[in-house]
Amino acid sequence: MTKEHRNATGPAAPAARHKRKARIVIIDDHSLVRDGLAGLLTSQGFTVAGSAATAGEGLELVRKERPDLAILDMSLAKADGLELIKQIKAELPDLSMLVISMHDENIYAERVLRAGARGYVMKKEPSEKILAAIDQVLRGEIFVSDRLKQDMLAFSLTGKRSSETPGSFLDLLSDREMQVFQLLGNGISTREVAERLHLSVKTIESYRENLKAKLNLPDGAALVQRAIQWNRGQPAA
Repeated sequence: MTKEHRNATGPAAPAARHKRKARIVIIDDHSLVRDGLAGLLTSQGFTVAGSAATAGEGLELVRKERPDLAILDMSLAKADGLELIKQIKAELPDLSMLVISMHDENIYAERVLRAGARGYVMKKEPSEKILAAIDQVLRGEIFVSDRLKQDMLAFSLTGKRSSETPGSFLDLLSDREMQVFQLLGNGISTREVAERLHLSVKTIESYRENLKAKLNLPDGAALVQRAIQWNRGQPAA
């Protein structure tokens, strides 16, 4: 077997099946990530149709380019990845989306699938796994880790997770409550949370009350402390 033939059937082969012209856009607020992903995709024969740093730019880009796949992050400057996924899904229901994020899959993977994305992979994963996720989503399939598949299956069958995860208490929260919780954990004031989510201060205060009730916390200070602990990856008290 020649070296050329071995290379054609090696690790790069799955992505090569879509070399024929799969067009991809990248939405991430870190230029280093955008450039790195673009380089990886180009080296595998994909066409990078464009990249964007904000949710607004990303939405305009997918409207203009109508790509085969949008790769996006959960955290975007002054915006939320979940809301962007829902908006893209509403406008372009046939567009495949893959989330590549630093956030733990246990917290967000199921949420992004419900919102309309078709896969979730963490940024810490090797490039081979990211390429496998891209290939699978382009085939119209769902991509999550094997461990999360087992966890989701166990939950659907028994109502219990196969393993207790660090963020399992957040299953109680709606997507919007989760957004508010995360922003509070970043030390952001109620007023600024309202501005970022384009909601009234009164609405955010209502979400805070809901969060305190769902998490059985006595007051606003305890809520903020819990949110900060979670953002730092510390066990909740």
